[in-house]
Amino acid sequence: MKLAILSRSLRAYSTQRLRTAALDRGHQVKVLDTLRFGIDLTEDEPDLSFRGRRLSSYDAVLPRIGASVTYFGTAVVRQFEQMDVYTPNTANGIMNSRDKLRATQILSRHGVDMPATAFVRNRDDVRSAISMVGGAPVVIKLLEGTQGIGVILAPTAKVAEAIIETLHGTNQQVLIQRFVRESKGKDIRALVVGDRVVAAMRRRAQGDEFRSNVHRGGTVEGVDLDPAYAEVAVRAAHIMGLRVAGVDMLEGEEGPLVMEVNSSPGLQGIEAATKLDVAGAIVDYIADQVGFPDIDVRQRLSVSTGYGVAEIAVMSGSDLVGLSLGESGLREKDIQVLTLHRGTRVVPNPLPGKVLEDGDRLLCFGRLENMRSLIPARSRRPRRVRKLPRTPIHDLPAGLEG
Repeated sequence: MKLAILSRSLRAYSTQRLRTAALDRGHQVKVLDTLRFGIDLTEDEPDLSFRGRRLSSYDAVLPRIGASVTYFGTAVVRQFEQMDVYTPNTANGIMNSRDKLRATQILSRHGVDMPATAFVRNRDDVRSAISMVGGAPVVIKLLEGTQGIGVILAPTAKVAEAIIETLHGTNQQVLIQRFVRESKGKDIRALVVGDRVVAAMRRRAQGDEFRSNVHRGGTVEGVDLDPAYAEVAVRAAHIMGLRVAGVDMLEGEEGPLVMEVNSSPGLQGIEAATKLDVAGAIVDYIADQVGFPDIDVRQRLSVSTGYGVAEIAVMSGSDLVGLSLGESGLREKDIQVLTLHRGTRVVPNPLPGKVLEDGDRLLCFGRLENMRSLIPARSRRPRRVRKLPRTPIHDLPAGLEG
């Protein structure tokens, strides 16, 4: 295959290892500076230029997008996607993982266990947010910090309030997160490639430092990952829209707690700790997937007039509970079930004999008019627009101005 690696750090260990692994396997590979691309939107077909010249064709692209160039970098990746060039990490996946709040919202929506987290902006809400996550000590995180930068441990509520007020004063957005004492300054980094964890290491903080990042002086050792941790890591990466990712997890009392999903994980620490060819595993996976470019399913399936994608919840009392998909009558209504979600499990392309249970969620493609009848109805009658009242704005009670 012909592979493009997008990277601004041409001599970085990770970039060079990926390049070397591709060359050793007989592939053509170029390392391209992300900021030297131009996006051509003047023609009928999407196109890219590099250093002012039209870009030659590639089979796959591997993004190594740094935090400082996220917006432009993801725009370039998105253009490659529009050109049907395969990428293991989509632009949306990179954007999802780069914003810690957005990532936490997405993972929590899918029931992934994480340390209790709160997000507030008003100083009057900070103390209640600290209580919400279990009280001090708490971890305060900048939304876009990397490599442990912008992660602060506040020992008391007063210290936490002072730190958060200072950061808010400089227009910084922060997360307030429970401090997981039982992790004892260590965490697990699992390197996900495709549908499996190819390598894992445990990172330990040094001295009084609670951050275990290698860039903060943490030590690393290879580990044989527990299957429960591996399953959580792969699921978290896939939920974010990533097929190559570093998933950081704390070892909680009741199992893995996902802290972060990194779309451009460094390879030096994990290859040194495990002695495994992680770069080669990434290149091999990409080579296997070339020819299956990622597409925006909802965007593509919604093009047909009258058809679209919807999620149907199988609620208690529904006529669907206890019926198999074949007996449900969905196919007769021109509705195709793409995936069945049951708790934390996902069943792709479920067979007609699959029996539906209370709480199942069905991701479907079909005729929108027919799917609406299966979604709990809201008031369909449009409200009548009333005349403007004589007093259109009420006076605020004293003390509530602003």
